[in-house]
Amino acid sequence: MNILKTSLFTSLFSLSVLGVSIHGQAAEPVSPVQQKQVAGYYQYPFGNLQITALLDGTNYLPKALFKDIPPVQADQILKKYYIDQAKGIQTSVNAFLVNTGSTLVLVDSGASSCNGPNFGSVLTNLKAAGYRPEQVGAILLTHLHADHVCGISNNGVANFPNATIYISQPEMDFWMNPKSVESLPQQRRASFTNTVDKIKNAIAPYQSKNQLKTFKVGDKIQNFNVVSSAGHTPGHFGFSLKSQGQEMVFIGDIVHSHSIQFDRPQTAVDFDIDPKKAVDTRLKYFAEYAKQGQTIAAPHLPFPGIGHIYSTDSKSYQWIPVHFKD
Repeated sequence: MNILKTSLFTSLFSLSVLGVSIHGQAAEPVSPVQQKQVAGYYQYPFGNLQITALLDGTNYLPKALFKDIPPVQADQILKKYYIDQAKGIQTSVNAFLVNTGSTLVLVDSGASSCNGPNFGSVLTNLKAAGYRPEQVGAILLTHLHADHVCGISNNGVANFPNATIYISQPEMDFWMNPKSVESLPQQRRASFTNTVDKIKNAIAPYQSKNQLKTFKVGDKIQNFNVVSSAGHTPGHFGFSLKSQGQEMVFIGDIVHSHSIQFDRPQTAVDFDIDPKKAVDTRLKYFAEYAKQGQTIAAPHLPFPGIGHIYSTDSKSYQWIPVHFKD
């Protein structure tokens, strides 16, 4: 009799485990918990080097920030790209870590806590990619807007204690000159002053230890050639790197949207210091990169922000992301 009871209990328990109740009805399934996004890093082989794209975060830009484009045309472009216009135009903030085999070079550094809660993941993602901040030997900054410079430090402490920071001399001259604000429209002066405060706080721990250097046109830094691309800011630069016959260009902020500014590259963005010059710079380099086929690393194109610029007519362009490589 005990054997019979044991067998019956075992059978009922088995049915319960399989999701069937003793009354013949299926048990209510347990909903799986939604998981968080994986770490934002992507490792890309480039010649005999490795480039690691690091996501700092994403945000949405209002359509109104894009200038000199009819609203109807903007809507058509966004619809073509299946962009959720209710939220705005998504933009990434990316930084790029170059493993040269002998040192690590970081191009831009993200926003840290300067631009709100959506950003600040560069340091976390760098560690998730298997590196340590103290291994970074140099940081090249395309310009000094907060979403590029703030990531180098936090609360007066250097995030990359062994790194030398490289900033173009014209960029330093513009932001550190008190007279620069006088050249701006009144409505932009408060924003300028706020940006200057963020820059000073970010670079202070490096300046105090003589770990900040400036560069100019024609200079070469850690095998990177500097590429003048002023307009978005007066001292904006990109960086060109070659390896085994390949070339990658870290373009900085010559573009902020993979949709509107590729279909209509004449469209400026509100935070261009010199909108006309920014557009001229974009037209110049888009045409060059589409013709010559350089690999592009862009801080504000969809993560990982690595790809190519394509055109059939040198009037409108297309962003071609890199194919996944394992």
